[in-house]
Amino acid sequence: MAEAFGLGLDESRSFVLYDNVELKIGPGDVVLITGDSGSGKSVLLKAMLKDLGEEAVDMGSVHVEEGKPLIETVGKTVDEGLDLLSRVGLGDAFLFLRTYEQLSDGQKYRYRIARMIESGAKWWFMDEFCATLDRDTAKIVAFNLQKLARELHCNCVVATSHTDLFADLGPSVHVHKRYGREIRIIYYPNNPVAECSLIREMRVEPGTTKDWRALEMFHYRSSHPGAVRKIFALARGEELCGVIIYNYPPMTCLGRRLVLPGLKPKQLNSQLSTIGRVVVHPKYRSVGLGAKLIRETLALAGTSCVELVAVMAKYNQFAEKAGMRLVLFQVPGKHALKISAVLEELGFNVKLLGSESYILKVLKKLSPGDLQQLRDVFAGNCHPRLMKEISVNRHKAFGTKADYIAGLEAADLAKLASLVRVVGLLLQVKAYLFWQK
Repeated sequence: MAEAFGLGLDESRSFVLYDNVELKIGPGDVVLITGDSGSGKSVLLKAMLKDLGEEAVDMGSVHVEEGKPLIETVGKTVDEGLDLLSRVGLGDAFLFLRTYEQLSDGQKYRYRIARMIESGAKWWFMDEFCATLDRDTAKIVAFNLQKLARELHCNCVVATSHTDLFADLGPSVHVHKRYGREIRIIYYPNNPVAECSLIREMRVEPGTTKDWRALEMFHYRSSHPGAVRKIFALARGEELCGVIIYNYPPMTCLGRRLVLPGLKPKQLNSQLSTIGRVVVHPKYRSVGLGAKLIRETLALAGTSCVELVAVMAKYNQFAEKAGMRLVLFQVPGKHALKISAVLEELGFNVKLLGSESYILKVLKKLSPGDLQQLRDVFAGNCHPRLMKEISVNRHKAFGTKADYIAGLEAADLAKLASLVRVVGLLLQVKAYLFWQK
């Protein structure tokens, strides 16, 4: 080089990236650093990380436990883990059971954000922010990140060469770095972004059972949604983003007694609808689409009142955000508890009653006397949901008690297994929510 360009080997030449740059970051600020590759974004991040020490966490270095279900790797308790995963858009019963290596790139990003939150650090750093994600997913992650950082009063500092995330990240400090020492710093009010930019491209429209079938794999209960009254779909262009199903109401419901105490059975169908399913495509989770689906369709259900009974509503307040009122948490009733006690005596693990294959495996080991004991306890604890499962008179909503007893005596192992699985559902603690026009 000395010979080719006439350079003196004793002459040093430095390339200046920053020179007397003052950067003001207040509590809870969201900082976006943009610029071309090689302009010095990563140098600035590393310098800030070094200054902050243990106060900061770098997403690229958070600890990830592979080979374990996600729910076992975050939170000190199951409830804490469910809350953390739901906050970052991993609020799906099946996702809770997946391992880190089974996640998509976007889901891995969200999981790492959960680990940053759990670290307790007040400064979050992310280099090459969302660089490997498709741009729709990147916008969703950016929106969710700023929302969480501002809710938790944490500072978030991200660096990226992409220029399409400004609207969803809503930075209060924007550093644009050019080559050499050229730099521009702009300060904005530290206000949260109210809505992900992608939502402005979505519309709610009448849907069909076909729409539900397209997304049912993403719902933890992918079985038939029951007696359907209306279906609405959430679409973005030709892409299906979510579905909500309104059902005709069941005959009885504990929470309903508190909000509609005088409602007669003949008035049920004309005055009340039940939200049977709400499912959002995993790609679009955590940006408020569940609430949007409910909020924009409550008045379109065709009845003056709407109710929702859901396990997930304990961990994600999407229905309350849509305007529904939490009435109570429904605990297991006496019928379910009595049957559960007998099931435990017969060797069942009541935590595994969601699996019919497990139930059948246990049933096949029972003696004829044990099976009769099981039939007897079902007969002695007649619940409308159990009657519906085994009714032999399809001309009535739930059949009669005599039909139920006769069906029990004739039930084979497969039918008994379906009854036991219903008991598992009745043992769940569910939130009851209500809306009135």
